[in-house]
Amino acid sequence: MNICMFTNTYLPHVGGVARSVAAFSSDLYRRGHHVLVVAPTFSGNDEEEIEGVDIHRVPAIQNVNGSDFSVRIALPFVIDEAIDAFAPDLIHSHHPFLLGDAALRAARRRKRPLVFTHHTLYERYTHYVPLNSPQMKRFVIHLSTEYANLCNAVVAPSRSVADLMRERGVRTRIEEIPTGVDMEFFASGDRERFRRTCGIPDAAPVIGHVGRLAPEKNLDYLAEAVALCLKRQEEVRFVLVGDGPSREEIRQVFEAQDLGSRLVSPGAKSGADLADAYAAMDLFAFSSTSETQGMVLAEAMASRTPVVALDASGSREVVQDGENGRLLSPDTSPAEFARALDGLLDDPASLDRARTRALKTAQGLSRESCAVRLERLYTDILKRDPAASRPAPENLDPWESLLAALKAEWDLISEKTTAAVSTLREEQEKTDRRRAS
Repeated sequence: MNICMFTNTYLPHVGGVARSVAAFSSDLYRRGHHVLVVAPTFSGNDEEEIEGVDIHRVPAIQNVNGSDFSVRIALPFVIDEAIDAFAPDLIHSHHPFLLGDAALRAARRRKRPLVFTHHTLYERYTHYVPLNSPQMKRFVIHLSTEYANLCNAVVAPSRSVADLMRERGVRTRIEEIPTGVDMEFFASGDRERFRRTCGIPDAAPVIGHVGRLAPEKNLDYLAEAVALCLKRQEEVRFVLVGDGPSREEIRQVFEAQDLGSRLVSPGAKSGADLADAYAAMDLFAFSSTSETQGMVLAEAMASRTPVVALDASGSREVVQDGENGRLLSPDTSPAEFARALDGLLDDPASLDRARTRALKTAQGLSRESCAVRLERLYTDILKRDPAASRPAPENLDPWESLLAALKAEWDLISEKTTAAVSTLREEQEKTDRRRAS
């Protein structure tokens, strides 16, 4: 089948959504399908090719409001030409806005099924837009919910997200399909090479972290906790792999504690360098509470690296407390988090058992098995949805094409209006309750 994916972030951007889209598109190609990825241009124009995957880049504004995200510049006819030439059987949107809007329009105008993956807890990201407020957080929740209800199916990367979407009123079919981990790739990491490159002694224990360095990742908490651990563990190094607006703040935390020389921050890594980085770690520290799926946790475990994390969506599906690491209460203090790191570092036998169990956990999240699950969802939708058997766009009556375009626009307006009205209604109810009390 021909599958067209729309995403606001894609390689070489470093982030969970970009890597998920890249992994699934590559695996679907290997299973005999054709994939077109529609994504914004990225600063530097660095193109990272994936065998068998076509990429259509759209013009975009870079680094919006201090983030490392791109916002596309609307040129619908350019997108339409590329999609018509590709002739998709199914369209898969990875966001409910920006190129998510374009995905909905493309699906409706061509009468093709639309799948949406709810990758992100969008209410945790409103600090990147003007007018950040509780009302804005509620608006984006309503927006993503209404968008999901316009789709044929929704993919949840974890059970926590599936449950949350149902609680919020998503009536569309929901399938739990995580992004798989490439076991062979992460097993190939060269521990010694990374340590040698970064000047880390062979015998020095390493606590590591991989990800985008941004405020929503709770990295001020993580930096404080790891710094406390390093104060007690004099040989330990902290390897921070990634880049983003919080990188300098983290460095300042370690400098203030006179620990700057033990912070290793090589920037964002990909390919073999990323596998090497994971392999160099003895323990993985993770404090984000805004994840929908613990991709980096599964990758760490594929490298036999146990994880210490806070109990939150994405983490609780991967980390089993006392088995493949430690899963701590979300209200755990940085000092208690540091003691959990200490506990594993000070007990080599427990750390070794956790390594074995971590690898077993990762094996249950292989890329191949997850790609098969997504393929089955696509196949089932195409069998069930009568849109799949309707005429191709070029054979539609011009008036029917116009009506389809108008209906797509109406649904988008209705989606956003419903989200706004729901937010205003909640605000009015809160005001009424305050007045009544």
